[in-house]
Amino acid sequence: MVHLALPKGRMEDAVLRLMADAGIRLTFDRRGYRPTISLDGFETKILKPQNIVEMLHLGSRDLGFAGADWVMEKGAELIELVDTALDPVRIVAAAGPDFLEDERPAIAGFVVATEYERITRAWLDRRGFDGRVMRSYGATEVFPPEDADCIVDNTATGTTLKANGLVIFDELMRSSTRLYACPRSLEQPEKRARIEHFVVLVRSVLDARKRVMLEVNVPGDRLEGVVAILPCMREPTIAPLHHDAGFAVKAAVPRADLPGLIRSIKEQGGTDIVVSSIAQIVP
Repeated sequence: MVHLALPKGRMEDAVLRLMADAGIRLTFDRRGYRPTISLDGFETKILKPQNIVEMLHLGSRDLGFAGADWVMEKGAELIELVDTALDPVRIVAAAGPDFLEDERPAIAGFVVATEYERITRAWLDRRGFDGRVMRSYGATEVFPPEDADCIVDNTATGTTLKANGLVIFDELMRSSTRLYACPRSLEQPEKRARIEHFVVLVRSVLDARKRVMLEVNVPGDRLEGVVAILPCMREPTIAPLHHDAGFAVKAAVPRADLPGLIRSIKEQGGTDIVVSSIAQIVP
């Protein structure tokens, strides 16, 4: 049995949507913490990301989603399997506009409020700053200026920091939701096989979100020109049209390339372009 941990809180919606898109069904109990999962050989529990990191480190959970920031903060020895790039955040240092003087803290022995004690102490040592760490338990942005001189916290947009009169003056790291495994779990062949299958399902959705299926009709004498500009995964699928009217070309192409690609296809003689979403891509 593979023991899977799913995150509660900020990361929860995106991870559950990822699971659903992969065809993995979750049926929640009355309290919602121990959903039944449709994958054979798996059981799952909803936990706070900080606890997921600790449980993976101890080995009571085999597989779980958590933020890279908490893996670093806990000093956990885990195997990163997939960076989903979901819920990206920056871990930053922020303070009032008068905190810095000549690009260094103006106050000797300043107080830093943070939930990230280990990361913050490493940052102070790295920068050679004379600061003391005070542990916060949420709402860190309200500590300055009365209760702390600056903070180290995570931010997605910086809006909350700005609303509290704080200015970002350093970036400590970047984080996102990632899939981790306990190293000892991967040493067990049966668990490893199930974990690797789970990784294939997760990656299939993430890869599909980056691409779209493009279909285009092209005259026979313009076929090679259209094929040459298609950034497909391997080779496009080509089928003859009725009455030898040309060819239908089909390829999974990067979503980000689509605006310029459509223009280039039209210039090469392509017509009747159809773009559709892809649910999963399995190499």
